[in-house]
Amino acid sequence: MHKATEFRLEAHPLVPLALERLEELANDLFYSWDHGVRRLFARIDLRLWQKVEHNPKLFLRRVAQDRLDEAAEDRAFLAEYRQVLSSYDAYLEAGPGPEVTEKLDPETALVAYFCAEFGFHESFPIYSGGLGILAGDHCKAASDLALPFVAVGLLYQQGYFIQSIDAQGQQIARYQSHSSDELPITPVEKNGQVLKVSVPFPDRNVFARVWEARVGHIRLYLLDSHTEENSAEDQDLTLQLYGGDESTRISQEMLLGIGGTRVLEALGLKPTVWHINEGHAAFQILERCRQTMAEGLTFEAALEAVAGATLFTTHTPVAAGHDIFPRNLVQHAMGRYLEESGLDFEKVFALGDKDDGVTFNMTSLGLRGSRFHNGVSRIHGGIASQMEGDIWPQVPAEENPISYITNGVHVPTFLAPEWVSLFDIQASTWKSELRNPAFWEFIDQIPDYHYWSVHKALKQQMGEYIVRRLKRQHKRNGTGHSVTQRMTRPLVSTDKDTLVIGFARRFATYKRATLIFSDLDRLQRILTDPDRPVVLVFAGKAHPRDKPGQQLIKVIHDLSMHPSMMGHLILLEDYDQAMARRLLSGVDVWLNTPEYPKEASGTSGEKAAVNGALNLSVLDGWWGEGYDGKNGWAIPPRDIGLDAEFRNEEEARDLVDLLEFEVVPLYYERASQGYSKGWVKRSKASMKTITPRFNSQRMVMDYVTNFYQTASSQGARLMADGGALATELADWKARVREAWSGVELSVVGCVEARCPHSGTVDFRVQALLNGLSADDVRVECLISPECTGTHKTPGPASFFLEQESEADGRTVFATQVQPSYPGLQTLRLRMYPYHKALTHPLEMGAMLWV
Repeated sequence: MHKATEFRLEAHPLVPLALERLEELANDLFYSWDHGVRRLFARIDLRLWQKVEHNPKLFLRRVAQDRLDEAAEDRAFLAEYRQVLSSYDAYLEAGPGPEVTEKLDPETALVAYFCAEFGFHESFPIYSGGLGILAGDHCKAASDLALPFVAVGLLYQQGYFIQSIDAQGQQIARYQSHSSDELPITPVEKNGQVLKVSVPFPDRNVFARVWEARVGHIRLYLLDSHTEENSAEDQDLTLQLYGGDESTRISQEMLLGIGGTRVLEALGLKPTVWHINEGHAAFQILERCRQTMAEGLTFEAALEAVAGATLFTTHTPVAAGHDIFPRNLVQHAMGRYLEESGLDFEKVFALGDKDDGVTFNMTSLGLRGSRFHNGVSRIHGGIASQMEGDIWPQVPAEENPISYITNGVHVPTFLAPEWVSLFDIQASTWKSELRNPAFWEFIDQIPDYHYWSVHKALKQQMGEYIVRRLKRQHKRNGTGHSVTQRMTRPLVSTDKDTLVIGFARRFATYKRATLIFSDLDRLQRILTDPDRPVVLVFAGKAHPRDKPGQQLIKVIHDLSMHPSMMGHLILLEDYDQAMARRLLSGVDVWLNTPEYPKEASGTSGEKAAVNGALNLSVLDGWWGEGYDGKNGWAIPPRDIGLDAEFRNEEEARDLVDLLEFEVVPLYYERASQGYSKGWVKRSKASMKTITPRFNSQRMVMDYVTNFYQTASSQGARLMADGGALATELADWKARVREAWSGVELSVVGCVEARCPHSGTVDFRVQALLNGLSADDVRVECLISPECTGTHKTPGPASFFLEQESEADGRTVFATQVQPSYPGLQTLRLRMYPYHKALTHPLEMGAMLWV
């Protein structure tokens, strides 16, 4: 018997006139954080809404005509529809507040934000994990604040992979292509034609058409190489996120950085601030230099002008997170572009050189091509300063220009609807108070029983969700029904509210997903206590080429299937934003055990905390700032100089101790009310302390205040009068670099060791400036109390020495220093180049100490 050929046919319904704006809502990623919009589609046909994975645009293509017609006649539905539209229109009509307009003039300023991935919603799969979710949250907060803001990325046909885990615990990666008409995007047109840009590649031009995604107040432009002008190989450049080899990666990054800059130019957009979010987009620096050189500036002057308006954010201290390309690949891939642009290869390569001419580091390019730089937590800012210290070789790491802004999460996206409803009742203005910690004290006024009932409802929904996912997973793998029942029984048990701990994130080895299993017998005893049971829920993906990460998945899978752990350890497949929302709002504890200091920030714990979950985490990343002793539990990291195996053992012991002696007892410390008053108190403390400090509105306003405002004015200043100041600065830097190796500094005479409290000490130093003038340098005295004499901790007090005399080619600088502190203190003297046009006083990385 022959199998018949199957042809797919999709009959599209017509949206009734009364509901015509459903299509507008489906084409604005506003739906990704607005529960009301998503609820509208779910109300029309819940099963279809779930089947299309909450994709409103695909939903409107497949929903039955009669369902739409019924909704158009349903008075209750129409009332909700009008209410959602009213809220949507009010959101779009709201302009920026004074906190924004005082720093960025919407008429003249524009922030351009480049990133390789954007994670708005599971229906728009152009993200893989933390970086993409962070970028999506950054855009959402920029929309909430009505910033003058535009984002640029790539449109991947298949995006990141879909994960399944087979019966043996092996991760299976599957890719699924997504048609553009299924996604919330529209083609960009210019002069009646689809807008396309081209980028010179070896022996050909690669073309990319441009798509626009609406994100409330802002726009995201995406480049797509799947167009007829390109060869089949070039069409696949935007096939997969983080797919392919080094050649594919550098090609994607050329398309993003160079092509993305050309998109904004073609649209007539003139950003005043350029934010490069991780090194993938750093080639934009070269394209902007090319554009600036066309205005008559040299490469060096153009680089100063470009860098002065540019912020570079680095996101990871893990080496694998930084793109590094061999010299010959860069020369081949970039050769034709550089030749056509008038850029010298050696000068360009020097911007990314981190290995004496052997390799090209995109992070180094981002840092050398920008004047504003940041890590993504306080700890990470310090680590990044050390890691990238060779960019500023003579400057102490703690003083180099790398700062930090701690990541935050978009609260409206991740806060469960049940909490939203409760907050609307208890404190209706909460959405406008996300940056006001004092306001969030209202959490304490919520009755404990009411607070706990919300959490229990969310936990029950999570349990039902996990059971559905696990049954589907087991059915596909042929797992026995009895196994599924045993594994899910604790989650559906009505006689005992079981403590649930969640661990869901990328399975990279440094995240140490299996640390909790270090003492398996002890853990098993804790989890399976019949009076105080515990369930661990794990989820996450490992990169298809990360074999050690995939092995972690197999280890957890095998443990979950062991009879002694069954029902107390669950591993879910295909972690995405939909699953994240369920787990983050339903678990009691969020577990995070990274190897310090490799967790740059981490944001999943922030999302859990805003939903009342308690963090149990190593003091790394954001938790190093968020933990206050009362809002969760902390594992102090051991000194990184100790043996790694010893560190793992000690931190694992801390983890299990906390679990056995603090977490589990507190959760089950129940009286007649049926829940733990102590747990609710700690949960409230978590919610009220973390929500206003670690949300994306606070994060983006920190960027506005600390970077965007200054970068916008600095870029304009350098380019004024045809780039006169940029040219002056470039020439000055060249002169300083030529002279600096011959500069010397020494003390004149003896320095007094004692003086009265109100007295002064005379300081004189002489400098051989090797052709520089006294105006080209600053001589500074740093004063620190009880200092060890090292150069690691400059004190808060400083004095600048003034030129006193000049003779025989030597310049004397002098000052009178009054002791800043009582008792013993350390005075240190140093000199570094200085020019009025510098963005950061130490950006040249040159410094001499006496």
